[in-house]
Amino acid sequence: MSDTSYIARTSGLKFKDYLGYAMVDTTGCLIFSLVTTLLQKFYTDIFHLSPLFIMLMFIGARIWDAINDPIMGRICDTVKPGRFGRYRQWLLYAALPLALSGVLMFVRFPGLGEEGNLLRTCVYATCTYVFFGMAYTVLQIPYGSLASVVTTDAHERSKLSVWRSIGAALGSVPVMLIASFAYAKRLDENGNVVLGENGRAITDMQYAPVIRGVIAMALCSLALLLIAFALNQERVKTKPRAPEKGAAVKAMKLLFQNRAFVAVSMASMLLLAGQMFTQSFYTYLFDDYFHANWMNLASQACTYSPMLVLMFCLPNLARKLGKKEICAVGTLAAALANLALFFLRGMDPGVLMWVFLVLCFVSGCGLTTLVMQLWAMVTDAIDDLEVSTGSRDDGTAYSVFNFFRKLGQVLSAVCVNGALLRMNYRYEKGAVQTLANLKSMYDLATLIPAVLFGLMSLILFVWYPLNRLRVARLQQDKEQKLREALEAREIEI
Repeated sequence: MSDTSYIARTSGLKFKDYLGYAMVDTTGCLIFSLVTTLLQKFYTDIFHLSPLFIMLMFIGARIWDAINDPIMGRICDTVKPGRFGRYRQWLLYAALPLALSGVLMFVRFPGLGEEGNLLRTCVYATCTYVFFGMAYTVLQIPYGSLASVVTTDAHERSKLSVWRSIGAALGSVPVMLIASFAYAKRLDENGNVVLGENGRAITDMQYAPVIRGVIAMALCSLALLLIAFALNQERVKTKPRAPEKGAAVKAMKLLFQNRAFVAVSMASMLLLAGQMFTQSFYTYLFDDYFHANWMNLASQACTYSPMLVLMFCLPNLARKLGKKEICAVGTLAAALANLALFFLRGMDPGVLMWVFLVLCFVSGCGLTTLVMQLWAMVTDAIDDLEVSTGSRDDGTAYSVFNFFRKLGQVLSAVCVNGALLRMNYRYEKGAVQTLANLKSMYDLATLIPAVLFGLMSLILFVWYPLNRLRVARLQQDKEQKLREALEAREIEI
């Protein structure tokens, strides 16, 4: 690329830049993973809330997000940048509220979760969960937008997406340690181990190790986010948009008319729904069906370990073969792996647990392609919108994209709690699951992800339009747009 290239002048990332960008998602996922993995079972087993209430609460929180997220997006696009930049400053503002919300969701104040205090428990759970959602929005929407001002080079954005995925994976691992060691065998009045209908010992989630682990993760999240704030740098300095009547509606209308943006948003929604479903529902499966809580950590290792290999080759594969192409094939492999698990449901659980982990690894290999390239594909879609319409509102775009991902959380909540209701899961204190319940649990734990990942693959194959050749042309068109914006003094370098 020549010295006069405007893209060259707004690129050139170093290791520090990739590390700092990835660390933001590590901090966010330290808290978010508590929600995706532990919170559902904490609500049923510690707070003794019904799956129906939990599902309705999650849906209600997402209705509020439909108002909250676009507001945050427009704030990012219209508020004058501070001394720390347009998007980077929000990393600092979100640090304490996010850490605090993570702890409050898991604090069991006296009376919560006990008989006679159901209403108080429901109100507390709802308020703290909504608080978390708002704090997470303050971090995630500016963070998504940050990529567009860190670099304008497509290959560097692809590498940023890979690093972000690695950061998210690292942030998701510690919660598995809590999930693996937060259980103890149930004892009867005489101190004997209580057995279920399948003859295996029943285990229960314990409050003390959970809250200790949550506090430790929240403190780590706070410290790491402050470090990430210091490491990040905005290279493209955009000027704030003057508030215009109807500008937000116009911007969102253009986004929904862009095929690439809608397709990648739908794929992301299904990806998050599938990930959250497995992370949350597996805690039930490993505890009640396999009676092997160590599988929480093992399954996460199988899911995320492919990143250790693919992180080195995926950016080059994406450049040579295309992001769309490798992600569509990868998600199809994940769907087939989960479908295979469904058809193996008749195996002895002692053998099946090892087959389950092997196919979790296969599924993880497939999903890693999209997980690592997702954020680069979003930026490509926003570039496509800018080139075709001349409109670029990163904050608004990421607020809409973030809302799609929160719809994925709703879909996950419906799937998890719908599955619990369908199998007649017993959540009362001292409850024991029947053999029929456990068989239904396994079927739903494998079939639902197969469907979600299959739909995701179909969207990428058929609907998402930005193949390798179109992205290459897009890079050339973006160079011209950047030149025009600089000459018009709409941006600074």
